[in-house]
Parts: sequence; C-alpha cells; structure tokens
Amino acid sequence: MVRRWIWIGLGGVLVAMLSLGLGSARAAGPLEPVLTVRGLPPMQTTAATALQPLKADQPGPTDFAAPELELAQATPPRQVTALADPTNYGDRFLTDVNGQAVRNDFIAVLHETVGSAQSALNLFRTRHPRDQDQVSYHALIGRDGTVYYIVPPEKRAFGAGNSVFNGPNGPETVRTNAAFPPSVNNFAYHVSLETPGDGFNNRRSHSGYTQAQYNSLAWLLAQTTIPDNRITTHQAVDRSGNRMDPRSFNSSSFFGQLRRYPTRSSLAG
Repeated sequence: MVRRWIWIGLGGVLVAMLSLGLGSARAAGPLEPVLTVRGLPPMQTTAATALQPLKADQPGPTDFAAPELELAQATPPRQVTALADPTNYGDRFLTDVNGQAVRNDFIAVLHETVGSAQSALNLFRTRHPRDQDQVSYHALIGRDGTVYYIVPPEKRAFGAGNSVFNGPNGPETVRTNAAFPPSVNNFAYHVSLETPGDGFNNRRSHSGYTQAQYNSLAWLLAQTTIPDNRITTHQAVDRSGNRMDPRSFNSSSFFGQLRRYPTRSSLAG
C-alpha cells in the first residue's frame, strides 16, 4: 500500500498523511459502476461551499429507507453534509479488473482520525489529482456526536488500501485497478471517529471516545442492513500490519447499544 500519512491515520501527527486508502483504484477498463445501493444510510449529495446541517428526515439518493418507527426510539444526532472533493472518491463497480462479477455484501469499517474532525474534513475537501494522495470516509463522527456525511453511500470512499475482510464467508477483497493491490473499498462503508486530543500520536491507546460518539455510531449503523459480523475495523482489514485504528474502541459497549435498535434483531451475530 502506498504510504499516505494524514491526521487520520496512525503514524503521524497533524498533517502527516494516513495510509487510508489507495486512492481511487481507477478502473483499468470500462468497468460498470453501481448507480444505487440498498441498506446504507442516505445522505444529501448537493455540494456546498459551507457545511450544511441536515434535518434527520431529509431524503437521500438511495432506495433504502430506515423504518421511521423503529429508529424513533433514539434522538437523531446533529447531521452535517461536508462532501469530499470528487477526486477523493469514485464509483463502486459491478465487476473486478478481470471482468468477474462482484457480489460482496457490504461491510462497515471503523476508523479514527488521529487529529481533529475539521482537519480531516479540510483534507477531504482538497483536490488531489494524484491517486496516491486521494483519501476519504463515507462518514465521520465528531466528539460532540455530530455525524458528517462525506461521500455518498453509492460511491466508493478511499478508506483502506491493500486490505481484505476475513469474514464468515472467507477472505473478501476486490481489485478494480491492475496497478494497485485489491482492497475492501468496493464493498465497504467507512466510518471514522474523531480522536481525543491525547491520541494525536502513535501510541497504542488513548482516553477513548465520548458517549455521544458511541450513540451516533449506533444510530448511524442502525440505519444499515450490515450484520454485526460484517462490522469490522481498519486494523482488522489492513494487510500492512501498520494500522491500529480505532484504538481504545469499546466494542462490547458499542454492540450492546446497537442491538437495542429493533432494526438489528435479525442482524446480530
């Protein structure tokens, strides 16, 4: 994987670029893009020069709608659209670089920023013409619980480079560009948590995430149809062995909270 250290990855402070993901993995051939998706959180895709707060019931571009009554038990968090520059994300594809059909179910990959949310958003909104500099998440959750929507769910965020998901169906990864290693990006929904101030470093742990962040993360993933056994971490999918994020993540507390949503009753594993 090409090394790109930014605030978001582990291995550097401030703008020391993260190895979040192998740029776009631009298609080597005329691969057919995915136009709509089901089972991921919707978002508004209209770009704006300023961050725009969203109403919780604002419709998104996908054909998935979370059952309102089932999600009504929790107050929706503050939501903001902060779209990445188009150079920092791309299409999901229906076939790999060899023309083989891609049928992977979605996974959710959890990250941390290793810097402030604003510095990460600024980076994503900066144009990066070179593939090796391109990076993004689908969503980022600030320390106060604000959910920032960065990449539309039907698009591919560049959140992981050389990566594989070892799940119940065996190893899963997709190559969409012969020039780059395969990755999980084609079927991943990438979500990052803003790191606390004592975690802007390479240490293996920090003081952890706020309850507001866990609340928002559970709320966000409760809107998906991704089962518990397909919610993973950047550390788990990374093939380089260098990623540690999200450090100090309380998985038992998070899954306990996620499973309180009626929408998750058939997805717990």
